[in-house]
Amino acid sequence: MEPMIELLKILIPAGAVFAAAYFLVKRFLDNDQKRREHELKKSAQGLITPLKIQAYERIVIFLERINPNSLVIRVNKNGMNSRQLHSELINAVKTEYEHNLSQQIYVSYGAWELVKNAKEEVVQLINISSSKVASEANSSELAIMILNITANLNKKLPNEIALEYLKKEIVQTI
Repeated sequence: MEPMIELLKILIPAGAVFAAAYFLVKRFLDNDQKRREHELKKSAQGLITPLKIQAYERIVIFLERINPNSLVIRVNKNGMNSRQLHSELINAVKTEYEHNLSQQIYVSYGAWELVKNAKEEVVQLINISSSKVASEANSSELAIMILNITANLNKKLPNEIALEYLKKEIVQTI
C-alpha cells in the first residue's frame, strides 16, 4: 500500500502541473490564433474597402446614366425616329447594366435589388412611353413623352431611391 501512496504523491502534483501547463499553452495558442485571424481580416479589409468604394462609385454612375432625363438627352440624335430611339434607349440601359454586373459582389443584396429594380422600371417607362407614340414619329416625340411621364410621377424615380439607399450603405461601410 505504501508504494501506491508514494506513487500518488508523485502523480497528483505532476498531473496538476501538467494540467496547468496544458491550459496555459492552449490559452496562449488560442489567443495567438485569434490575433492572426484579426490581422488577416484587417489586411483583407484594407484591400477590399477601396474596391467596395469603387463599386459604389460605378453603381452611382450607372444610376445617374439611366436616369430618364439624362438618358434621353444623351442617346437622342437628329434624324432618328421613335422606334430607333426606343431601341437605342433600351440598348443603352442594358449595356450599362451588363457593364456593372460584377459590382454586385461588393454591395448588399438589398442595394443590388434596388439597382436591378431601377433598371427594370426605367426599361418599363421607356416601353410604356414608346407604346404611346407612333413608331415612325420623330424621336423628339418619344423623348418628350418620356420626359413628361417622368415629370408627372408623384413619387421618386427608382434610380433616385436606389441612390439614396447606396449613400446610406456606403456611410455604414466606411
